[in-house]
Amino acid sequence: QVQLVESGGGLVQAGGSLRLSCAASGRTFSNYRMGWFRQAPGAEREFVAGISRSGGNINYADSVKGRFTIYRDNAKNTVYLQMNSPKPEDTAAYYCAATQSLIAVTSQHQYSYWGQGTQVTVSS
Repeated sequence: QVQLVESGGGLVQAGGSLRLSCAASGRTFSNYRMGWFRQAPGAEREFVAGISRSGGNINYADSVKGRFTIYRDNAKNTVYLQMNSPKPEDTAAYYCAATQSLIAVTSQHQYSYWGQGTQVTVSS
């Protein structure tokens, strides 16, 4: 089992910045590819960003490419999502997730472990 706890959400102005953190415990963190997803009210959960076990392979949804950065610190068992220049349409609950997949995966169904989520609200 892997336990994931997100933090760092809140209210941010459009064009500002916010950093989300996801602390992992349980199994060896570096054995898991990590992902960030988000879900707005009435919408399906969507992939935001993913990072490989070592951090050397990263992929982003087109909607956040160039604005958001995912990175991880395996020594601290933590994955981060740096959100720069957020837009009102980025408003959602953000979730981190873990998968043992060795390749980049973007479907929520391919992730086995989930955090409880942290709300991000971007004001215009």
